[in-house]
Amino acid sequence: MGGELILVVDDEANIRELCRMYFERDGFRVRTADTGPAALEEAASDPPNLIVLDLMLPGLDGYEVCRTLRAESDVPIIMLTARDEDVDKIVGLELGADDYLTKPFNPRELVARAKAILRRSRPPADRPMAPIRLGDLRIDPGRHEVTVAGEAVGLRAKEFDLLQTLAANHGFVFTRERLLDQVWGYDFFGQTRTVDVHVAQLRKHLARSKGVRIETITGVGYKLVAD
Repeated sequence: MGGELILVVDDEANIRELCRMYFERDGFRVRTADTGPAALEEAASDPPNLIVLDLMLPGLDGYEVCRTLRAESDVPIIMLTARDEDVDKIVGLELGADDYLTKPFNPRELVARAKAILRRSRPPADRPMAPIRLGDLRIDPGRHEVTVAGEAVGLRAKEFDLLQTLAANHGFVFTRERLLDQVWGYDFFGQTRTVDVHVAQLRKHLARSKGVRIETITGVGYKLVAD
């Protein structure tokens, strides 16, 4: 059976079945798990293309599952949280989640976000891009490699895409909304905190650079500059 595989992890049966129905209607294959340990078993036995991961799970919570997955995989993760608190979302994003939705959520929006993330995760079709060099920063899109001051830097998929977008347009100011559209592939309905978190992570990686940095343009967004 064709179609990309989605692993839905939630301890509520109605949520799992709702997600299954909407994903399968769009041609995806779906497997489910209702606990943290079961999620890790499913991900290991049949690696999915994307995981929808609830934050509050028995056995291991979503944070621990995300941390464990990220130690060995870059599989895209959309985290679900029942609490509309920034700290939950920020911690999830810092652990490596690609996106989050707050319950209750619109299943059509979940599928749209999953499609956008999967589309961005696919390698470009036979279109090698030339490396980008700015000061002591080097980005090789074809090899998906980054070096700063001659040292290799390991970036997660969205961090790489965000850095590449900023570097390819260095000096240009991006609003958070435009970065969401270009890097994540959708509008975030005003919830732009995910951009701030990913920029903060990139700044840590660029700290060793002698002249390349991401500047905040107050009230507007971000730009990458190189002295």
